[in-house]
Amino acid sequence: MTEMKYQINSDIPIESILTLYNDVGWAAYTSDEQKLKEAIKNSLITISVWYEDKLIGLLRAVGDGLTIIYIQDILVLRSFQRQGIGRQLLKIMLDKYSIVRQIVLMTDADENTIMFYESCGFTKTQTLKLQTFTRLLR
Repeated sequence: MTEMKYQINSDIPIESILTLYNDVGWAAYTSDEQKLKEAIKNSLITISVWYEDKLIGLLRAVGDGLTIIYIQDILVLRSFQRQGIGRQLLKIMLDKYSIVRQIVLMTDADENTIMFYESCGFTKTQTLKLQTFTRLLR
């Protein structure tokens, strides 16, 4: 039986990236193929998951790797979700950057998503008496 292979490498074929992002409905990223490719290339870390020759998951983070990391993207093909792949992607990144004090992410307010991140040790900022701000260009 073929095992899933996790790799730390940002040199991923753009066709595989587009397939993954489109599968999970992240069309805002795929509308500019070159920008997405450069964003992945310029990330602090990109961890990919492969099953046979198919990209099935990806985590991408930005930051300085010493004091702060922002998890920009974590996605898994719909047909491979709920198999521990997202959790393993997070584990690899958190193990690699275990000394970093602040690891931040922003995500949808979907209850399942919230439960997933809380089960991985993340805390909603409002429970820490913090406020999060963002500025999104549309």
